[in-house]
Amino acid sequence: MTATFTAPDSLTLPTSWHALTPIWQGGESMIKQGLPHSQLAPTWQLLLLGDGSPTRHLQLLTGEKTEVDLIDMSPVGMNPDGAPEQMQVVPGPRVRRQVWLRTASGQRLAYACSWWEASHVDEYLQNRSIPIWASLERLRTELYRDVQGIYYGHSQALEKAFGHTGPFWGRHYLFWHHKQPLTLIYEVFSPYLTKYLGPMQGEQF
Repeated sequence: MTATFTAPDSLTLPTSWHALTPIWQGGESMIKQGLPHSQLAPTWQLLLLGDGSPTRHLQLLTGEKTEVDLIDMSPVGMNPDGAPEQMQVVPGPRVRRQVWLRTASGQRLAYACSWWEASHVDEYLQNRSIPIWASLERLRTELYRDVQGIYYGHSQALEKAFGHTGPFWGRHYLFWHHKQPLTLIYEVFSPYLTKYLGPMQGEQF
Protein backbone atom coordinates (compact mmCIF):
# COMPACT_ATOMS: atom_id res chain seq x y z
CA MET A 1 0.00 0.00 0.00
CA THR A 2 1.25 3.47 -0.82
CA ALA A 3 -1.26 5.60 1.09
CA THR A 4 -0.17 7.16 4.36
CA PHE A 5 -1.96 8.63 7.34
CA THR A 6 -0.73 11.18 9.86
CA ALA A 7 -0.99 10.29 13.53
CA PRO A 8 -2.06 13.01 15.98
CA ASP A 9 1.54 13.87 16.86
CA SER A 10 2.49 13.99 13.15
CA LEU A 11 4.27 10.63 13.26
CA THR A 12 3.75 9.32 9.72
CA LEU A 13 3.37 5.57 9.31
CA PRO A 14 2.09 3.42 6.44
CA THR A 15 -1.51 2.29 6.59
CA SER A 16 -0.49 -1.37 6.71
CA TRP A 17 -0.74 -2.62 10.27
CA HIS A 18 2.22 -3.36 12.52
CA ALA A 19 2.60 -7.07 13.15
CA LEU A 20 5.65 -8.21 15.09
CA THR A 21 8.32 -10.22 13.30
CA PRO A 22 8.40 -12.99 15.90
CA ILE A 23 11.46 -14.44 17.56
CA TRP A 24 9.09 -16.73 19.42
CA GLN A 25 5.35 -17.32 19.41
CA GLY A 26 2.88 -19.55 21.20
CA GLY A 27 -0.66 -20.76 20.65
CA GLU A 28 -3.78 -21.42 22.68
CA SER A 29 -2.50 -24.48 24.57
CA MET A 30 0.58 -22.63 25.79
CA ILE A 31 -1.54 -19.64 26.78
CA LYS A 32 -3.77 -21.86 28.93
CA GLN A 33 -0.87 -23.45 30.80
CA GLY A 34 1.20 -20.26 31.08
CA LEU A 35 4.83 -19.59 30.21
CA PRO A 36 7.90 -20.34 32.34
CA HIS A 37 8.62 -17.37 34.59
CA SER A 38 12.17 -17.28 33.22
CA GLN A 39 10.63 -16.48 29.83
CA LEU A 40 7.88 -14.07 30.87
CA ALA A 41 7.52 -12.63 34.36
CA PRO A 42 4.28 -13.40 36.27
CA THR A 43 3.20 -9.75 36.28
CA TRP A 44 3.50 -9.59 32.49
CA GLN A 45 1.63 -12.88 32.17
CA LEU A 46 -1.30 -11.37 34.05
CA LEU A 47 -1.43 -8.58 31.45
CA LEU A 48 -0.82 -10.70 28.34
CA LEU A 49 -2.51 -14.01 29.13
CA GLY A 50 -5.39 -12.86 31.31
CA ASP A 51 -8.91 -12.28 30.00
CA GLY A 52 -9.43 -8.89 31.64
CA SER A 53 -9.60 -5.49 29.96
CA PRO A 54 -6.15 -4.10 29.07
CA THR A 55 -7.62 -0.60 29.08
CA ARG A 56 -8.67 -1.07 32.70
CA HIS A 57 -5.36 -2.72 33.65
CA LEU A 58 -3.34 0.12 32.13
CA GLN A 59 -5.39 2.69 33.98
CA LEU A 60 -4.86 0.87 37.28
CA LEU A 61 -1.12 0.59 36.64
CA THR A 62 -0.48 4.20 35.67
CA GLY A 63 -3.10 5.95 37.78
CA GLU A 64 -4.16 7.88 34.67
CA LYS A 65 -7.12 7.53 32.34
CA THR A 66 -6.31 5.39 29.29
CA GLU A 67 -7.02 7.33 26.09
CA VAL A 68 -6.95 6.45 22.40
CA ASP A 69 -5.33 8.02 19.36
CA LEU A 70 -7.10 6.68 16.27
CA ILE A 71 -4.51 6.31 13.50
CA ASP A 72 -6.28 4.23 10.86
CA MET A 73 -9.81 3.11 9.97
CA SER A 74 -9.70 1.32 6.63
CA PRO A 75 -12.06 -0.99 4.74
CA VAL A 76 -10.26 -4.24 3.92
CA GLY A 77 -13.23 -6.17 2.49
CA MET A 78 -12.58 -9.90 2.43
CA ASN A 79 -8.81 -9.46 2.20
CA PRO A 80 -6.99 -11.60 4.83
CA ASP A 81 -4.88 -8.47 5.47
CA GLY A 82 -1.99 -10.48 6.91
CA ALA A 83 -4.02 -10.91 10.11
CA PRO A 84 -3.94 -13.98 12.36
CA GLU A 85 -5.97 -16.77 10.79
CA GLN A 86 -8.68 -16.51 13.48
CA MET A 87 -9.72 -13.23 11.85
CA GLN A 88 -11.50 -15.33 9.23
CA VAL A 89 -14.28 -16.18 11.72
CA VAL A 90 -15.22 -12.46 11.88
CA PRO A 91 -17.88 -12.00 9.18
CA GLY A 92 -16.93 -9.85 6.21
CA PRO A 93 -16.59 -7.49 4.55
CA ARG A 94 -14.39 -6.05 7.28
CA VAL A 95 -12.94 -2.78 8.55
CA ARG A 96 -9.49 -2.55 10.15
CA ARG A 97 -8.98 -0.13 13.07
CA GLN A 98 -5.58 0.88 14.47
CA VAL A 99 -4.96 2.90 17.64
CA TRP A 100 -2.36 3.89 20.19
CA LEU A 101 -3.37 3.40 23.82
CA ARG A 102 -1.80 6.12 25.96
CA THR A 103 -2.07 7.89 29.27
CA ALA A 104 -3.97 11.16 29.47
CA SER A 105 -0.58 12.89 29.78
CA GLY A 106 0.53 11.41 26.43
CA GLN A 107 2.72 8.38 27.22
CA ARG A 108 2.14 5.59 24.69
CA LEU A 109 1.52 2.25 26.38
CA ALA A 110 0.32 -0.07 23.62
CA TYR A 111 -0.60 -0.46 19.97
CA ALA A 112 -3.78 -2.24 18.92
CA CYS A 113 -5.16 -3.34 15.56
CA SER A 114 -8.64 -4.83 15.25
CA TRP A 115 -10.89 -6.19 12.51
CA TRP A 116 -14.67 -5.69 12.55
CA GLU A 117 -17.60 -6.61 10.36
CA ALA A 118 -18.13 -3.43 8.38
CA SER A 119 -21.93 -3.50 8.69
CA HIS A 120 -21.76 -3.53 12.51
CA VAL A 121 -18.69 -1.45 13.37
CA ASP A 122 -20.69 1.75 13.86
CA GLU A 123 -23.07 -0.07 16.19
CA TYR A 124 -20.28 -1.11 18.57
CA LEU A 125 -17.85 1.80 18.11
CA GLN A 126 -20.19 4.76 18.31
CA ASN A 127 -17.34 6.95 19.55
CA ARG A 128 -14.20 5.82 17.74
CA SER A 129 -11.90 7.98 19.84
CA ILE A 130 -12.42 6.03 23.08
CA PRO A 131 -11.09 2.56 23.94
CA ILE A 132 -13.04 -0.42 22.61
CA TRP A 133 -13.80 -1.66 26.11
CA ALA A 134 -15.26 1.73 27.08
CA SER A 135 -17.49 1.69 23.98
CA LEU A 136 -18.77 -1.80 24.70
CA GLU A 137 -19.20 -1.10 28.42
CA ARG A 138 -21.48 1.84 27.59
CA LEU A 139 -23.62 -0.53 25.56
CA ARG A 140 -23.60 -3.09 28.43
CA THR A 141 -22.27 -5.63 25.95
CA GLU A 142 -21.45 -9.01 27.50
CA LEU A 143 -18.16 -10.30 26.11
CA TYR A 144 -15.76 -13.20 26.33
CA ARG A 145 -12.10 -12.42 25.60
CA ASP A 146 -10.52 -15.52 24.01
CA VAL A 147 -6.71 -15.14 23.88
CA GLN A 148 -5.44 -17.18 20.93
CA GLY A 149 -1.80 -16.23 20.32
CA ILE A 150 1.22 -14.64 22.01
CA TYR A 151 4.32 -13.18 20.35
CA TYR A 152 7.78 -11.93 21.22
CA GLY A 153 9.40 -10.05 18.36
CA HIS A 154 10.55 -6.94 16.57
CA SER A 155 8.95 -4.00 14.75
CA GLN A 156 10.90 -0.96 13.57
CA ALA A 157 7.71 1.09 13.32
CA LEU A 158 6.79 0.32 16.93
CA GLU A 159 10.32 1.06 18.14
CA LYS A 160 9.94 4.52 16.63
CA ALA A 161 6.42 4.98 17.99
CA PHE A 162 7.15 3.77 21.53
CA GLY A 163 10.59 5.35 21.76
CA HIS A 164 11.93 2.01 23.04
CA THR A 165 13.95 -0.70 21.37
CA GLY A 166 12.44 -4.17 21.00
CA PRO A 167 11.81 -6.98 21.20
CA PHE A 168 8.19 -6.48 22.27
CA TRP A 169 5.50 -8.75 23.67
CA GLY A 170 2.15 -8.93 21.89
CA ARG A 171 -0.95 -11.09 21.64
CA HIS A 172 -4.14 -11.55 19.67
CA TYR A 173 -7.59 -12.52 20.85
CA LEU A 174 -11.19 -12.84 19.75
CA PHE A 175 -14.10 -11.04 21.39
CA TRP A 176 -17.22 -13.23 21.49
CA HIS A 177 -20.70 -11.79 22.01
CA HIS A 178 -23.76 -14.05 22.25
CA LYS A 179 -21.53 -16.96 21.10
CA GLN A 180 -20.68 -15.07 17.90
CA PRO A 181 -17.25 -13.60 17.00
CA LEU A 182 -17.41 -9.81 17.28
CA THR A 183 -13.83 -8.74 16.49
CA LEU A 184 -10.24 -9.93 16.45
CA ILE A 185 -7.71 -7.70 18.24
CA TYR A 186 -3.90 -7.73 17.97
CA GLU A 187 -2.06 -5.83 20.72
CA VAL A 188 1.60 -4.98 21.38
CA PHE A 189 2.73 -3.49 24.69
CA SER A 190 5.45 -0.92 25.22
CA PRO A 191 8.50 -1.75 27.37
CA TYR A 192 7.67 1.48 29.20
CA LEU A 193 5.37 -0.71 31.29
CA THR A 194 8.40 -2.24 33.01
CA LYS A 195 8.16 0.89 35.17
CA TYR A 196 5.05 -0.67 36.72
CA LEU A 197 5.32 -4.39 35.99
CA GLY A 198 9.06 -4.92 36.46
CA PRO A 199 11.35 -6.72 33.97
CA MET A 200 9.74 -8.76 31.20
CA GLN A 201 12.35 -11.52 31.65
CA GLY A 202 12.19 -12.53 28.01
CA GLU A 203 15.43 -11.11 26.69
CA GLN A 204 17.02 -14.53 26.20
CA PHE A 205 14.51 -15.39 23.49
